[in-house]
Amino acid sequence: MGPGSVTSTLDRSAPVFKIVHAQFLAPGIKRFVIEAPRIARKQKPGQFVILRIYEQGERIPVTIESSDPERGTISIVVQAAGKTTNLLNSLETGDSILDVVGPLGKPSEIKNYGTVVVVGGGVGTAMAYPTASALKRAGNRAISIVGARNKELVILESEMRGVSDALLLTTDDGSYADKGFVTDKLRQLIENGTRIDLVVAVGPIVMMKAVSEMTRKEHIHTVVSLNPIMIDGTGMCGGCRVLIDGKSEFACVDGPEFDAHKVDFSVLVQRNTMYRDAEQRSMAEFQAKKNTQDHPEDGQACSVASGVRQGVQR
Repeated sequence: MGPGSVTSTLDRSAPVFKIVHAQFLAPGIKRFVIEAPRIARKQKPGQFVILRIYEQGERIPVTIESSDPERGTISIVVQAAGKTTNLLNSLETGDSILDVVGPLGKPSEIKNYGTVVVVGGGVGTAMAYPTASALKRAGNRAISIVGARNKELVILESEMRGVSDALLLTTDDGSYADKGFVTDKLRQLIENGTRIDLVVAVGPIVMMKAVSEMTRKEHIHTVVSLNPIMIDGTGMCGGCRVLIDGKSEFACVDGPEFDAHKVDFSVLVQRNTMYRDAEQRSMAEFQAKKNTQDHPEDGQACSVASGVRQGVQR
């Protein structure tokens, strides 16, 4: 299958979303600035988009890092984890994405709480950034805690520092800033007598659960942003069902932010691992065949960028 063959499978009259800038922030973590004027005009902190790279591709939810209504662009940050995110991170400036739908989900509840602590773990920092910025603008004293596995994976440090009264950094291996976890810094704030009116935690499920357990004991209101498996983003498919205070809700329309102390994290973990074996098989096949054009789907996916440039334009 030739590089431009993907164009025959796409509707040439359909709009595509041009990537006006693409840049790696860290190994495997890439920022995309995408032309999406309507989304840029309506986006609010905490909301997300669902995108699809090519016609037969899966839909994945990605939090909107920021938007520029005047330029008509939105920014997203993507960490390569599976087949689709690896494909996405192979795209460059000038390439296009077939579908970008949004803004979806309820915006963050922004008001003057007093002192807020925003916790970002890994690529979750990109999701926490717009909320931290909005909370600061609302008059809060904003303390941000950013954690990563190592120095190379620390992202948006300067951006988070710019919207925070204080920024605390940790790395799991101690290769940068203080060695430890974000929960260590949160515990220090609590033990030092810092008054905390709200905690917002965004990142891996295990991190958000640990933060929730810590703040529950201290009776500190805590919000987490959930990113379970999603498909349509409208609440119709039920794929993003989460258990909140014993009742089923949908992360795409009822969230993605929820009261952390009402989230059943054990159910969340179970649902997020349902397709792990299938995802691993898909990724293994993709890695084995990404340098060939033998498999119709993978060959098609790998030629999306050049195919879009050759004919499928907005």
